[in-house]
Amino acid sequence: MKVTIAEELLLLAYSEDEGKPLVGAVQLDPALAGALLAELAVEGRVELSDKKLVLSGAEPLGDDELDAVLARVAEDGKERKPAWWVQRLQSAKLRNRLLTRLAQAGVLSEQRGKVLGLFPVTRWPEADPGVEAEVRERVASVLGGADPDARTAVLIAIMHAAKLDRKAFPGASKERIKEIAEGAWAADAVAKTIAAINAAAMAAITAATVAATTTSSSG
Repeated sequence: MKVTIAEELLLLAYSEDEGKPLVGAVQLDPALAGALLAELAVEGRVELSDKKLVLSGAEPLGDDELDAVLARVAEDGKERKPAWWVQRLQSAKLRNRLLTRLAQAGVLSEQRGKVLGLFPVTRWPEADPGVEAEVRERVASVLGGADPDARTAVLIAIMHAAKLDRKAFPGASKERIKEIAEGAWAADAVAKTIAAINAAAMAAITAATVAATTTSSSG
């Protein structure tokens, strides 16, 4: 089945058996927003112009989430920095929509329960391991030295931004991850656009992490 880069990120971000996230929402939500924007860049719908994200093609891609973001960029009509869009797009609602979509497709299963009999919690264990297995194989090949295609490079860079890379692939080379995350896999306009989006996602994650740490320490 065809899944978005954001959905590939989610498959790697949740444990297969227990369906628990390996990183917190503070890291994951901005990364998902960045993944959607980066996929639009890969598909030639947005590009970087004077450090701003601009529309380069308005034809829908046939995916509800990607097309919704594309429509928002088109309707906004202003040239804005990638960081502005990451902040606007990230949300728990986006994460839950993507998880629900994977569950409806039979890739994940949705299990609702309560912690300590009081607090509702939803787990997302794997139902069909084939989709994640293909993603893992692709990523592992690139981390092992193979030339990445744009989608796989984006996924690795976004994983790095979310601090998920070493959790999902514990044995991966830090140098190789950094090389891909910094856009060394290509030297064209698409790579520059994606690098800017990744930087925006990483900045949002860092800011949110600092805010969360400050709040918890002051409390």
